[in-house]
Amino acid sequence: MGSGYAGKILRINLTDRSVSTLDTAKYEEYGGGHGMGSAIFWDLCPDKTVSGFDPSNVITIMSSPLSGTLAPAVAGRTEVQGIGVQGYPVEWFTRSNFGGRFSGQMKYAGWDGIVLEGAADSQVWIDIRNDKVEIKSAEGLWGLDTTEVQEEIWRTVQADNDWRSLGGGRDSGRTTQRPAVLCIGPAGEMKSRTAALVHDSGNGAGQGGFGGVWGAKNLKAISVIGTGGVSIADPKALMDARLWAAQYAVAGHHEDYAPAGMGSMFAGAPGSGGFAYAPIGTPAAPQGCLGCIKNCRARFDSGASNGSSCVDYLFYNSHDAAKHGGATETILNAADLMQRAGINAYMLEAGILWITQLNKLGIMGPGLEIDTDLPFDQLGEMVFIEKLIDKWLTKTDIGEQLSDGLARAAVAWGRYEEDTKSGILPLQEWGYPHHYDARTEVEWGYGSLIGERDINEHDFNMLVFWAPSVAALYGIEPACSAPLLAEIMGEKLSPYNDPMMMDYSDEGIYSESMAKLVAWHRHYTRYYKQSLAYCDWGWADFWNQYGPDQRGMTGEGEPKFFNAVTGKDLTFEEGMETGRKIWNLDRAVWVLQGRHRDMEVFTDYNYEQGAVPGYTTYEVPYTMPVFENGEWSYKSVAGRILDRQKVEDWKTKFYTLEGWDVATGWPTRATLEELGLGHVADELASNDKLSA
Repeated sequence: MGSGYAGKILRINLTDRSVSTLDTAKYEEYGGGHGMGSAIFWDLCPDKTVSGFDPSNVITIMSSPLSGTLAPAVAGRTEVQGIGVQGYPVEWFTRSNFGGRFSGQMKYAGWDGIVLEGAADSQVWIDIRNDKVEIKSAEGLWGLDTTEVQEEIWRTVQADNDWRSLGGGRDSGRTTQRPAVLCIGPAGEMKSRTAALVHDSGNGAGQGGFGGVWGAKNLKAISVIGTGGVSIADPKALMDARLWAAQYAVAGHHEDYAPAGMGSMFAGAPGSGGFAYAPIGTPAAPQGCLGCIKNCRARFDSGASNGSSCVDYLFYNSHDAAKHGGATETILNAADLMQRAGINAYMLEAGILWITQLNKLGIMGPGLEIDTDLPFDQLGEMVFIEKLIDKWLTKTDIGEQLSDGLARAAVAWGRYEEDTKSGILPLQEWGYPHHYDARTEVEWGYGSLIGERDINEHDFNMLVFWAPSVAALYGIEPACSAPLLAEIMGEKLSPYNDPMMMDYSDEGIYSESMAKLVAWHRHYTRYYKQSLAYCDWGWADFWNQYGPDQRGMTGEGEPKFFNAVTGKDLTFEEGMETGRKIWNLDRAVWVLQGRHRDMEVFTDYNYEQGAVPGYTTYEVPYTMPVFENGEWSYKSVAGRILDRQKVEDWKTKFYTLEGWDVATGWPTRATLEELGLGHVADELASNDKLSA
């Protein structure tokens, strides 16, 4: 097999505590990460309809051939998959990922990934040191928060032997690194559907509820440390590629970075992910993942927030914190509390928004219909978030329902239909909190709807939402004009190459061109971002203010790094086709779980309430690219609602483009066999889930 791979995948059965290996070569065609994870799940999970809490649920934790290398904005990411427990009404097979250095340490230890099966009969953690793998008692770790458990494991590994000399491997088995630890906090131990996996400082797999899945498996943590390396087919080509990419980044090469010119994720300033949101005047330094030049998270001088970024430390920012003094300290300490507990920040953010509205309506509070002693009069202070998280973790008071996720809490309280109709419960699809608006940035909403979770993929987000909206807010012209944006996308979005994919007008959002954009996005992210692990905050790079003719690296950059590391000769289009294959494999799993066209419907507020900035998204205008009267321009689409029938018509266009049956939304045998997934078609057929 190609360079970049360790050659084996660690397989651990927690039920009988057995350890074995899978041959990576069997799954190499999928690239790595998500593709390999989906294929392994398909092979090893005989009943794909079980609950995520069931011991037979198979969890994969996968690297990519680029993990642990010098490839920028890719080398540190890890992909997690399995049947999640957050989704509603079905616990869909799903994914999450996180940054840091875990994937690199897996590779240095000689593993391309880890597969978890079964459930332990007592609390355990997994200790991996190169090829030595032990399943150990977690009796002394259970009950610790995510910071405490990592520190305790670091001390344990160091005490067991001189942790700098593990024996064997490159350089006589010596390393100065601490083990990389992936763990759950109290939320995971309580089997909360909102529990995250947390690694190091500020890295977490939050979506999907995998922390709760680990809790059900009685697994507290996985620690891995290695002293090997990653084989590189052409080291010079890799270094040349990194130097080539440096010209597209502001770090160390350009002094003219201006946030108002935002548009390229890769060209962002170091620490921009933290500084862009940091309260003014808060001292902070950039923090980043293994091998990256972006360092897009912030490390504050107080140490609070645990290295968080974006919503992880902003979830409590909008709730009157500034009115209570010490706003900065409150925001950062709230983030720290959330990280230590191991709770999904999006669930907390949307949950606070919802229950606050219920309190204002006289429905939730002391002695009210939903009785709770939560101090709503202290919203914005630490005492409020401390008490809310305590209830969440102990499953007491309203925490008993909230720990099950907002959708299931609403059902338990008899509020689901009413509150998703009005929009005070901002769940856009599948029980996931509203992120970017399906009524405006439709590629985000559509991608989530025909997938299984909020996609959280920002490829187009900066260019079609943030750049024009911020420019409109300040009365300036976006750095990338609408005609130029359409021109660049027409060049970059192979194999469709249709500039009309950028038309977010009232008619354009229902067009075949928009179906092409969503299909392109599903295929690109499944391969390049989730299988090869290119970071969502660095790639795709379409428009770049430092690139030739303002063109970014996408189309050339992704295969350039992959080929340098592996020695292969992958074209961009070949990667896109592999992404289509992985996307169809995932779709087949959802079909077995009960997916049908009739289920793919947004919650009611998307069809009945106008999109208004500031409630569920951000206080900026919804300014998007549109093609109207024969011209490209940016235009506010605030107030828009979705047309139910036109969404249905769009789904038909999308299913047709993907080669799926338009009546059911199921992949056809012809499509699956074309993609080399005949065995998948056979299993669907045996379950009466295959269209002709």
